[in-house]
Amino acid sequence: MDRLNIVLFFGGCSSEYGVSLQSAAAVMEGVDRRRWQLIPVGITRQGAWFYYPGDAQGVRQDRWLGEGCVPALLSPHRGRGELMLESGGLSRLRVDAAFPVLHGRNGEDGSIQGLIQMAGIPLAGCGVLSSALCMDKDRAHRMAAQWGVPSSLGMVVTGNTPLDRARRFANQVGYPLFVKPVKAGSSYGITQVEEPEGLEDAIALALEYDREAILEQKVPGVEVGCAVVGKAELLTGEVDQVELTQGFFDFEEKYTLKTSAIRVPAPIAPDKAAQIKQTAKTLYRALDCSGFARVDMFLTPQGQVLFNEVNTIPGFTPHSRFPGMLRAAGYSFAQVLDMILEQAVSGT
Repeated sequence: MDRLNIVLFFGGCSSEYGVSLQSAAAVMEGVDRRRWQLIPVGITRQGAWFYYPGDAQGVRQDRWLGEGCVPALLSPHRGRGELMLESGGLSRLRVDAAFPVLHGRNGEDGSIQGLIQMAGIPLAGCGVLSSALCMDKDRAHRMAAQWGVPSSLGMVVTGNTPLDRARRFANQVGYPLFVKPVKAGSSYGITQVEEPEGLEDAIALALEYDREAILEQKVPGVEVGCAVVGKAELLTGEVDQVELTQGFFDFEEKYTLKTSAIRVPAPIAPDKAAQIKQTAKTLYRALDCSGFARVDMFLTPQGQVLFNEVNTIPGFTPHSRFPGMLRAAGYSFAQVLDMILEQAVSGT
């Protein structure tokens, strides 16, 4: 049987460029090459597209852009399903599906999803609406509440919001609290504010990553997550739990686990794990997700499950939670990639 051509997008002009390289390298090494022919397309930090004919190690070490790379673009003609390569003349490669492994702005917020869908190319992962919604922490929380899943108390601020308003909210919910960009990932721009003196600088940092920042009450308890795969029929991985010895689960901890650990399955009662899985499915549907996503929640000491966020393109690195949760449920990384790509090409 002929292998299907899958355009794998990696890199991107966002602060999460480096994370994308690690995830894409893992996909390149983990995919079943007997079924899928990957066509890697790297996007530079400046937004230029290049077909990359090399191996995963070149991507992992960020030395992919060089000899052999050819400028590339998707044909905008709906139904053609082509990647156009500018090599001397103009050559074309058939595209059966596109798999963006891009984290953060321009890759996880609906931007490239819109381009892929407008070109009529099957998309592996969440579409435009769900990508945009899940990237926006404030609007995602509002939608989740309509489906009966509460979140921590929060307040959105911009560069024009009087600092006194932010201080009043902070005093209301108490310290410590979190200040985050409304639309960012991998914990970029997030600060755990311990006392009032740090609030202004934390807001300024968050606004470097987005035009809006959100102040959130710190929830007592633990962070838990659930991997979800599918569209009509949903499959979940085992629930995991983030164990911290200090601070919070910031960028460094997410990708090195220096002082933290991920326990999967989470050390919680079976009925509570079942509730978390069901809540993850509810949130997945509420936010119109499809393909795959990682749903993050908090479990309070009283047993309440609160929504945190949905990552529509979670990390695929060796330390990443998404493949770890599915591995604990009995699915290899290659099997997970098969499920994601099969759904894309079949449209079911």
